[in-house]
Amino acid sequence: MTRKLFGTDGVRGRANTYPMTAEMALKLGAAAGRFFRRDGSDGHRVVIGKDTRLSGYMLENALTAGLTSTGMNVLLLGPVPTPAVGFLTRSMRADLGVMISASHNPHQDNGIKFFGPDGFKLSDAAELEIEELVDGEIIPAKPENIGRAKRIDDALGRYQEYAKTTFPAGLRLDGLKVVIDCANGAAYKAAPQVLWELGAEVIPVGVSPNGKNINDRCGSTYTQTAAEAVVAHGAHVGISLDGDADRVMILDEFGQVADGDQIMALLAGRWADEGRLRGGTLVATVMSNLGLERFMSARGLRLERTAVGDRYVVEAMRRGGFNLGGEQSGHIVMTDYATTGDGLIAGLQFLSEMARTGQPASALVRQFETVPQMLKNVRFSGVVEPLKVGKVQDAIRANEARINGKGRLLIRKSGTEPLIRVMAECEDADLLADVVDTIVQEINAAVQG
Repeated sequence: MTRKLFGTDGVRGRANTYPMTAEMALKLGAAAGRFFRRDGSDGHRVVIGKDTRLSGYMLENALTAGLTSTGMNVLLLGPVPTPAVGFLTRSMRADLGVMISASHNPHQDNGIKFFGPDGFKLSDAAELEIEELVDGEIIPAKPENIGRAKRIDDALGRYQEYAKTTFPAGLRLDGLKVVIDCANGAAYKAAPQVLWELGAEVIPVGVSPNGKNINDRCGSTYTQTAAEAVVAHGAHVGISLDGDADRVMILDEFGQVADGDQIMALLAGRWADEGRLRGGTLVATVMSNLGLERFMSARGLRLERTAVGDRYVVEAMRRGGFNLGGEQSGHIVMTDYATTGDGLIAGLQFLSEMARTGQPASALVRQFETVPQMLKNVRFSGVVEPLKVGKVQDAIRANEARINGKGRLLIRKSGTEPLIRVMAECEDADLLADVVDTIVQEINAAVQG
């Protein structure tokens, strides 16, 4: 069976529209509660965090109702980063963690992500079982076994203190002026506070959430705002997070952006030198630049690629016993420190390299020369399946043949949005543009009918 509700990162959609309705959140909560309370015993607990979206209140209340109806005790964390939910699920010995967030999407969207008792996101098989429970009859707890709900006031403080422990004890950020863009999202309190406590002069951006401005012209998917702040304030570096703070982009002192590939290259090289890179392997997705693969190979290291989605990166890391992986989009997974991508902790690792080496950000963010890469997205209604249209398939085959031996072509349906993503890499910039544009035109024609 294939999953219907869950995508590559939980359940996601437009708020107040299926499946992001209060009714579905209640059912998901009840199904997840029943899944983790199959033995019928009492004392099970779940932690729930959220980002700053207006719809988070609605979904939080509905999930709480569903979970407590099956006997789960709910611990409400309030607005916290996604990695904080993974950390606190383990730290508080919870059976389940839930994060209410649509990550880098606009405020109109929302999502629900589940974490197991080990702090890692649930497997595809576990999500499928929860879906089956949603479709069936969920047996509620007896009246005397209904769960309780309680707010945890110091949840954010616990995560902040942990995040600081990942920064080398002998280093400080004194003398560094750091722009931190929190995307008006979940890290708007935690990230500036952690940086200040470690000694940095902090210029905060995107720290005034109003429920509707998350990721709005700020954050890791709109780095112009942080870049302008870096240049205007003469900052040494910029750190740009997304709405739930599991992604990061780094900006050097000139406002130039380093994506996840460059950050992973820096960490992989450093960790390999220190004998810390397990298996001499970095795990990344098929989207990562060919330049990263060449960088690893030149150092006698290995790049293992996975399907797109940080969950698949983590699964490969756990199977192989590797401790570093991530995505070009800025998910940096360091299992020595966290169970999922953590933008703040990844930013701290970059800052530690600046403090340790005394080098400017611009010297650290250019680890390899990128192969020209182009990515274009085509939005579709959901009624038409563009990749199943014959003319689209013909165009893809023809252009794969054109680029074969000179680069690579990757076309996929997004797991989080109604988008077809067309990506190609090629040293020949003219061929690259023509290949991508030709396929995009054919997909658009199919979408428009």
